[in-house]
Amino acid sequence: MTISSTKVGADPMAMARRAVACAEAAGASYADARSNELYRESFGLHNGALEEAQVAEQRGLGLRVLVDGAWGFAATGGAESEVPEELARRAIAAGRALAAVRREPVSLSPDSLTSGEYRTPIDEDPFALSLADKVDFLVAADQGLQGHEAIMARDVSLDLRRERQWFAASGDVEQYQELVRTGAGVAASAAIGGVVERRSYPASFGGNYRAAGFEFARAMDLAGHGRRVRDDAVALCTAPVCEAGERDLILMGNQLMLQIHESVGHPNELDRVFGQEVDLAGASFATPEKLGTFQYGSELVNLVADSTVEGGLDTRGWDDDGVASGRWHVVKDGIFTGYHTSREWANRIGESQSRATNRAEGWYNPAIIRITNLSLMPGTWTLDELIADTEDGVLCDTVKMWSIDQRRLNFQFTTEAGWEIKDGKKTRLVRKPTYQGNTPDFWRSCDAICNADHWELWGVPNCGKGNPMQVAEMSHGAAPARFRKQTFVV
Repeated sequence: MTISSTKVGADPMAMARRAVACAEAAGASYADARSNELYRESFGLHNGALEEAQVAEQRGLGLRVLVDGAWGFAATGGAESEVPEELARRAIAAGRALAAVRREPVSLSPDSLTSGEYRTPIDEDPFALSLADKVDFLVAADQGLQGHEAIMARDVSLDLRRERQWFAASGDVEQYQELVRTGAGVAASAAIGGVVERRSYPASFGGNYRAAGFEFARAMDLAGHGRRVRDDAVALCTAPVCEAGERDLILMGNQLMLQIHESVGHPNELDRVFGQEVDLAGASFATPEKLGTFQYGSELVNLVADSTVEGGLDTRGWDDDGVASGRWHVVKDGIFTGYHTSREWANRIGESQSRATNRAEGWYNPAIIRITNLSLMPGTWTLDELIADTEDGVLCDTVKMWSIDQRRLNFQFTTEAGWEIKDGKKTRLVRKPTYQGNTPDFWRSCDAICNADHWELWGVPNCGKGNPMQVAEMSHGAAPARFRKQTFVV
């Protein structure tokens, strides 16, 4: 099999292979190396003017070794300027130093690693488009946001990313991956009488993101949705604040995706469960004795992790352990059934295979367990049926702000907009709808989920974890769903 290479600098796969060989010769019982190249373009239009146009490019080589039962890691930047022999020396030295203070030796699950290639399927290469074409795309999207004197800020964003990685590991394993991501969105902020409100499309924080080419950005029809975004922002400024009380809650997918991320994804990263990583609200209530028996949600709730789903930001061939991507239930028919794991952590819960969720940000970090694409499976309802079946509720759309406690148990979310539902009809617009709750009680209250026609993948490009913090990307699929008798606060 021919593994792809780059024309810039040294052959990155050859450098990775040499680093592994040098580490093994120096005493490592296992070694893997990642030669990584990242290219990113970011564009932002603010009030019709090009405010941001950035290109970032980086490359380097990271080496991880297992020596005396402990991990060692070393990295070098640029076009692999440091020779693999020196990189191996530093990684081995780090491993031996850590071995002197480790509590127990690292034990890897016996996954069978395979060689191969993976590329994100794309129809239109975003990096083949001219700068003028990209600016024209932004300008067209901005036009729909114009036309009302109360609009004080109009924002359009476009973010493109390509990562190439050459991975080599003990056992003559070689893997090449080329991952492409496209994201875009619009937002408008209005001000009336001292009240400022913002609406976004298709989601907040830059819109939506997909492992896809520029065809994804075009399909959003940002220009076509701009007028609604503008008008919603203006209307919110004079809308009443959502009242406190207990009512049914209907979450649209662009809010439900964050609920999945925070209250299901993070508490099921196994290193957090064992206290290995507790920064950024990092611990977990989902402790190992609950696995296989704990009622995480109602019997309608099926939450599936899938690093093979089309378009997912963590859809790839292998994780950074070199383990092939896969699919499994985190929650099945309401019961908690699976963690995110790595080769190191799978043994802690008696599993012989990793779930392939070990990933690093770039060449300069060692891999840690990260959420993969995690989705709520669709149900059978249409959104119209769901609204008609709700007597007293609030439909909440697009995340605005949130908080969650250290164990991922108690939370509060505020969305950009809400609509009251009275006697089966969607009525007045309300601002700052804020609901709070407890993770298992919340998911157990789910009594209706919309069907596959309403289901969509929502990309998270900025998930932070670790110290020093690493940023990872993943997607969460969701259709609108109803949660009975939730608490709204002001």
